[in-house]
Amino acid sequence: MIEWNEQRVIDADIETVWNLFKDEEIRRIMPKLEKHVLIEKRQDEVGAKHEQTYREGKRLETYIVETLAYEDAGDRKHKRLHFVLAKMFDVHLSFTLLKLSEGQTRFIYRGSNEGINFIGKSMLKMAGPKSNQATVGEFMDLVEKEAMIGSSGR
Repeated sequence: MIEWNEQRVIDADIETVWNLFKDEEIRRIMPKLEKHVLIEKRQDEVGAKHEQTYREGKRLETYIVETLAYEDAGDRKHKRLHFVLAKMFDVHLSFTLLKLSEGQTRFIYRGSNEGINFIGKSMLKMAGPKSNQATVGEFMDLVEKEAMIGSSGR
């Protein structure tokens, strides 16, 4: 199993950053998503389910993402998700935003990726922690970049 717990301070207000995690804007921070469709409940409640299709090279993977936790307070935002990818990986993600000031937000990105069969476990071992760390870093960089664009457009 691979786990991560990273954080950084983003020079943008908490609402601008939070908006990037909403259905309308999610592709800005997850550009490989081909499809993101709400199929159960509302996007802002626990138990919401989305069908996502993700492109990796020429391959498309479709899976169901379930919202396990959702909090939208003025100074704290939190979303925890779970999905099984390609019948090989059990993935848990959480995004937490903490308001530090009117123009600064702490972004905390936690998660785990566990192989659920021999192939999944083998693939995670071959990829190694450096590959995962690079993926996590790229995602955080993109969230920060898009938040900065969003806050400068105001």
